[in-house]
Amino acid sequence: MKATAFVDETRSPATTGVPPVDLSVGLGDLTLANPVMPASGCFGPELGGLTRVEALGAVVTKTVFVHARPGNPTHRITELPHGMLNSVGIPSAGVVPFREAGLGGYAGLGAPVVVSVGGLSAQEYWDVVDELSESPHAAFEVNVSCPNLERGGATLDTDPRAMGEVVAGVVARSAKPVFVKLSPQLQTIGDAVRAARDAGATAVTVCNSFPGMAVDAQQRSSALGNETGGVSGPIVKPLALRLVWLAARAADIPVIGCGGIRSASDVAEFLVAGATAVQIGTATFARPHLMAQIVEELPALAARLGVACLAELIGTLSTQSEDQR
Repeated sequence: MKATAFVDETRSPATTGVPPVDLSVGLGDLTLANPVMPASGCFGPELGGLTRVEALGAVVTKTVFVHARPGNPTHRITELPHGMLNSVGIPSAGVVPFREAGLGGYAGLGAPVVVSVGGLSAQEYWDVVDELSESPHAAFEVNVSCPNLERGGATLDTDPRAMGEVVAGVVARSAKPVFVKLSPQLQTIGDAVRAARDAGATAVTVCNSFPGMAVDAQQRSSALGNETGGVSGPIVKPLALRLVWLAARAADIPVIGCGGIRSASDVAEFLVAGATAVQIGTATFARPHLMAQIVEELPALAARLGVACLAELIGTLSTQSEDQR
C-alpha cells in the first residue's frame, strides 16, 4: 500500500513565543493533558519508539476480546483516493494474555491507557471487563460496533436497548470511566448517544469507520479478502464532523471525535463542532509521529483562534439557523 494518499504536509507555525495555553480537557472525572489520542486498532506499543507517546492525552489499545481471534483473511488493507479501506477483523490474543503482558505493553508508554473492549455477546464484554477491572489503566472504551452473534450479526448500537444493557453491565463492573464507540450506520445517532448516557457511560466516541467496498474489475473480485471493509481517512471527515455535531446536540455527554483528522486545524474543527477530545487513526499509518506533532502545534493554533484554554472551543459552532432565532 502506498503511504502518500492521506499524507498532510501542512504544518502550523512554530510555537516559539506563543503565550501559555491550557490544552487539558475533561472526560467525566478523567482529565487529559490534551485532547489527542490514537484510534483503537491504529496504534500499538511497537510504535512507541517512533513518536513521543508521553506527549499524547491518552493511548487507546487495540480491541481486546475474551478469546483469541485470528482476524480476517488477507488482503486486509487497500488504498483509496484520500483514504483507506480495511478489513483487519480485529485480531486479539484474548484478555488473559493481554492482562499478563502488562496490558499488552501499553502501560509503559507514559500516557493514560484506554482499553478498547470487544465482544460477540453481552457476556463476552462483561468477561473482559471482569478480567481487567482492577488493572492500572485509565478507562474502558466499549466497541459496540462489533457484530453481535446474539443479534444475528448486527452491531449492538443499532438496538439502543441492547447496547444500553451491555454498557450498564460494564459500568457496574468497574469504577473506571467508560467510553462507548458508535458506528456511523445508525439511523438516529441521538438515540444511541442517549442510551449510552442513560446506561452510565462517561463519553461516546463518534465514530467507527464507514462500511465500503473496492472491486478489481479485471479479476472480477473484491480488493479485500473479506469482501467489504471500513472506509477511513480524510474522505470521511465531513461525514464524521456531522455525526459529532449531532451527537453533541443529542445529550449532555462528552463526545470524542474520530474520522479523517490529520492536522491541528482538523482537531479545532472537531472541537468547535462539539467534540471534547479526538482520536486519530489512518493518518498515523504514514506518519506515526503525527499525533505528537499536532499536540506541539495546538498552542499556536489556540493563539490564532484567540483562546487561552483549548476547551473554550468546544461546541462553539454558530449555525445560520441559530443566528436567525
